[in-house]
Amino acid sequence: MVTSPFLVMGTQTPTCLWNDSADPLELGQALTWGAVGATCNPVIALTALKADAPLWRDRIGTYSAKNPSATDSDVGWAMVRELSIRAAELLMPAFEEHQGINGRLSVQTDPRLHRDVHAMVAQAVEFSQLAPNIIVKLPVTSAGVAAIEEATFSGVSINATVSFTVPQTIAVAEAVERGLDRRAAAGLEISSMGPVCTIMVGRLDDWMKVVGERAQISIDPGYYEWAGVAAFKRAYAIFTERGYRTRLLSAAFRNHMHWSEFVGGNVVISPPFAWQQRINNSGIGAVSRIDDPVDPKIVAALYENLPDFRRAYDPDGMTVDEFLGYGATARTLRQFLTATNELEAFVRDVTVPSPD
Repeated sequence: MVTSPFLVMGTQTPTCLWNDSADPLELGQALTWGAVGATCNPVIALTALKADAPLWRDRIGTYSAKNPSATDSDVGWAMVRELSIRAAELLMPAFEEHQGINGRLSVQTDPRLHRDVHAMVAQAVEFSQLAPNIIVKLPVTSAGVAAIEEATFSGVSINATVSFTVPQTIAVAEAVERGLDRRAAAGLEISSMGPVCTIMVGRLDDWMKVVGERAQISIDPGYYEWAGVAAFKRAYAIFTERGYRTRLLSAAFRNHMHWSEFVGGNVVISPPFAWQQRINNSGIGAVSRIDDPVDPKIVAALYENLPDFRRAYDPDGMTVDEFLGYGATARTLRQFLTATNELEAFVRDVTVPSPD
């Protein structure tokens, strides 16, 4: 029987595995491979509900009958809360073992609140109280960065999402530092908080391919696969140098390098379940590569030909006010908003069944 490389990684390096799904069945299996956390977003939550549709349709019917004033959106988010609580229970042993740094389940705030700092903070606080080991996702927009500081000060462990670039990660880390320092100055506990900042590495790759195609750029097509890796490694070097108390998290897998190139770092790897299975069967070892530089020739080609890569790679490539206008940010936020609409439609199929 082949040992999962994730088990090797988790025991021999500081790199942690989190499951990119709150589906209890997938998470249960990932735990056997050493997973010590899980992440979720509107797309993933909707997929998990649909994967066990009979169960959740029954829960929707029961909940809506008991709460006649609840909108279909209210019912949908109630189901997300229930799903999250079930998954969080599976992670409690890891949460206790790691004293709050791991063993957490990410729950994402409603993407429709992305412009409202106060609403995001209020929902983050509410979600953090669903279970002791909840970590709350907030988007890295200008409003989201402000919400990250305030949520951190309020005692919420955050997972920054809709994040793709080095300047976004720095803005997050600085916001968390401010929030933690304010809590410490107020005499409030911070030792068990476990903030992370996601880099959706595969989605940065995706965006580089889009802008390269639009600009009719001709570079080695394999170079695009390294854009997210290069941004992640640069951000990690900066985080290490500056001593930020936020860990980076790799998500949105498109190739094995979104795991293999980050092994050895004090980071979180969050592959979808299917990618965990694929990596387990790959024969690729959990060898420390976090400090191996991306081929300078690849970085130079991306940097010279793609202005949006320069914006993503340079620490000062964007201001906070420019984050929402960055292509990968807008595309992902729009996808999350669409998934929220689809969640409401999933509920509506139960509350207002089709006559056809």
